[in-house]
Amino acid sequence: MSKPGGETAELGYEQARDRLVEVVRELEAGGLSLEQSLALWEKGEQLARVCEHHLEGARERIEAALSSVEDEPGNGQ
Repeated sequence: MSKPGGETAELGYEQARDRLVEVVRELEAGGLSLEQSLALWEKGEQLARVCEHHLEGARERIEAALSSVEDEPGNGQ
């Protein structure tokens, strides 16, 4: 997965997740123009990609750690 770009790319997972929650709340509250809604939707998409990027990195680290433990002598089954 490629790294997301833009101003959201530098956010940590928790920051991106919290901002995404804010975007969803604003969209659910309604009362926005179509343009405002589309802009928020696009921002939400960017934030979701940032979260996915962080989660994929965490998944890879966990898999690597598990693999190294399984490869240690004495852990064969």
